[in-house]
Amino acid sequence: MTSDQAPTPTDLGPPNLALRVAAMIYESVLLFGIVFAAAFALLTLTGWTYPLSDQRRWVLQAVLFVAVGGYFVYSWTRSGQTLAMKSWRQQVLGPDGARLRPGRAVLRYLLAWHLFAPGLAFLALTQSHSAVDGIALLAGFAAMLALVYTDPQRQLLHDRLLGTRVVKLSS
Repeated sequence: MTSDQAPTPTDLGPPNLALRVAAMIYESVLLFGIVFAAAFALLTLTGWTYPLSDQRRWVLQAVLFVAVGGYFVYSWTRSGQTLAMKSWRQQVLGPDGARLRPGRAVLRYLLAWHLFAPGLAFLALTQSHSAVDGIALLAGFAAMLALVYTDPQRQLLHDRLLGTRVVKLSS
């Protein structure tokens, strides 16, 4: 399959939730390296040291957000797959069945953050700064992932809104 063609009969429909979670876990390991490299580069180039002022912390967070987004957008527009998606034989396709265009890939990245919204809302409201925070983030994330079962094509909210879809590819 070339990068602009619709998937061939090797498209097996949407991956099940377990495969998606496995890819997300692998993705988080890969993202650790990207975040580390971006943070190291920024801190080295600027000479900033910890503890960071609020302004510098915001700059660091913005740089990391853009670095992670750059990885996803580049991967989705180049082949429709991140390294984790390749390993778990998944691909994201646009509404026309082709790879994503840059604008749609950026929107997909931004909208995918909705998965963290319930947990982040809890953190903002309680400001507990305890172990409960991690549990709240995980529970909110799991609840948003479970919404995949409300869609007949088993797509998450951001894919439904954009008309994109994640498909499982054959071996």
